[in-house]
Amino acid sequence: MKTPLFRLQYEVATDNSYTEVGSDTGAKFSLDTVANDEVRRSLSATSSLSYKDTILWLSNHTMGPEVAVTPLTTHTPEAMAYRLSGKEPQLLFVMRPLHTVERLDELLYAINRCLPQGAYMWCHTMTASLQRMIIMKRFPWGMSHLVVAVNYLWHRVCPKLKLTHRLYFAVTGGKKRTMSRVEVIGRLYRAGFEVVDERFNDGEFFVVAHKVKNPIDDAEPTGSPVIHLRRIGKDGKEIVVHKFRTMYTYSEYVQSYIYHYQSLERGGKFKGDYRVNFWGRFLRRIWLDELPMIWNLLRGDIKLVGVRPLSRQYFSLYTPEMQALRTKTKPGLLPPFYYEEHTPETIEEIQASERRYLEAYLNAPFKTDWKYFWGIIGNILFHKKHSA
Repeated sequence: MKTPLFRLQYEVATDNSYTEVGSDTGAKFSLDTVANDEVRRSLSATSSLSYKDTILWLSNHTMGPEVAVTPLTTHTPEAMAYRLSGKEPQLLFVMRPLHTVERLDELLYAINRCLPQGAYMWCHTMTASLQRMIIMKRFPWGMSHLVVAVNYLWHRVCPKLKLTHRLYFAVTGGKKRTMSRVEVIGRLYRAGFEVVDERFNDGEFFVVAHKVKNPIDDAEPTGSPVIHLRRIGKDGKEIVVHKFRTMYTYSEYVQSYIYHYQSLERGGKFKGDYRVNFWGRFLRRIWLDELPMIWNLLRGDIKLVGVRPLSRQYFSLYTPEMQALRTKTKPGLLPPFYYEEHTPETIEEIQASERRYLEAYLNAPFKTDWKYFWGIIGNILFHKKHSA
């Protein structure tokens, strides 16, 4: 007899041997920061409840006259805007699982517009890792891997492709679509929310976020293998660099969140960066993720050796003096810290390494790049340095 799916979900989420990647490095909520009594009571009462128990609790507790807490059962931006018309809830319970909402980004943007600054949103979803664990427990070895592969292509790839998006939702209604934990958090940050609490419970991923700004107005994040990243170039001008995707979709919006809860490792990357997917780790090890940047090299956006092109968030971590020094030259494909015998670990050590290179380069450009190039190649070939 088959084990019921809900029971499998519960077993996966409560199994002590299971740990979601990066789940111990996220936000943990402190109710002391919540000023509204009704919001604090609601979050306190539901913090350890399952989705079904949360619905039951909400149905048994009358909300105050100011409608500080509002359950949201609609899932389209238009219906949501109508439902919240004339209200300014301080806490919105989004009852429908996020992975079943077809126009999810539009819904999150609309929620942002309807909520006052600092208001909270409670939401939940099924993550890809949880679903994979359920499949591995349900099917025998061998068959389970095949089912995981088919499930990945149908429920994760097809919803993101323009050619198959409409077909997928027409057939499934989005009921079994899954997203990575990183994608969920990234979508929230893109929509102007800051995550203040996240947890896994009863086979689902729960998040509490609060509105901190307006949604980010940019192009739709791409799910294609080649990504286009905005970086700081020479003279502080913005350039677009191209790389093979090594992270989950929407990872670019989570950088500040990751930095807040995790420290840096050697090379200036985040320790245990769970935004990097399986294929990404492989591509970085053999330097293939940098291959599309050759186009930037040919266009003259970057040079062969030079400081790494940084995002604005990472660039802001540098001292004003180093920011000014960095923007005097083009960034490079091969960063100077790969020249060092011991790879810099802290942001201070990285800046010191880059300062040595930049000062030498400004004094003798060709000689410096020639020396650094062969030093970097030697470290890659003989000391197993790989793309960060």
